[in-house]
Amino acid sequence: MEGLLHFITGYGWLAVLIVIFAESGLMVGFFLPGDSLLFIAGTLVQQQIFHINIYLFVAMLFLAAVVGNSCGYYIGRKFGRRMFQKPDSRFFRQEFLQQAEKFYEKNGSKAIVLAMFVPIVRAFSPVVAGIAHMPYRTFITFNVLGAALWTGIFTLLGYFAGNIIEEMGINIEVAALIIIFLSLLPGVAHVLSEPENRAKIKHHAKKHVEKLRRKKN
Repeated sequence: MEGLLHFITGYGWLAVLIVIFAESGLMVGFFLPGDSLLFIAGTLVQQQIFHINIYLFVAMLFLAAVVGNSCGYYIGRKFGRRMFQKPDSRFFRQEFLQQAEKFYEKNGSKAIVLAMFVPIVRAFSPVVAGIAHMPYRTFITFNVLGAALWTGIFTLLGYFAGNIIEEMGINIEVAALIIIFLSLLPGVAHVLSEPENRAKIKHHAKKHVEKLRRKKN
């Protein structure tokens, strides 16, 4: 987290836009901490380390996220199916494509918005939506909604909470970690809301406990 703080203070708000673009729609950005980055960037605007109007900054972050997601969608739609052409491929199997298509047919709009708040999933969901041939009109509508909520909530939270965090003596990096934890909750809640997912988690947990017992014995 310290490296992230040094990175964005060193390269400025333009670097934040580039990272959000990559993390939102390109698979190479799945390891980037978008939630904490937005939060810290908002705080740095409030502390006048970034010399830019906060609302203009949020608008630019929103555009970076929307464009990044759209690029990811077109990469998936144009090239994604080639990843699944080899049936013996370890990662890109035909069954994965079929599951993605069924998933987006059932929860497409909700999935696009929800994915913005789930690290790693956020980077892959536009690509999968393109592979699954979700209609672009549907995708862009909920892409815009999800990007607006994601960039607006986390950046403005960092901006308006900046003074409070400083006065309370809370380290900004600790606050960012809390934000990451909170950002995981919607995805966890969605997964646990499905009976099938709860059953799978219970099954795997039971198997893991049995393995631990065998090792002890």
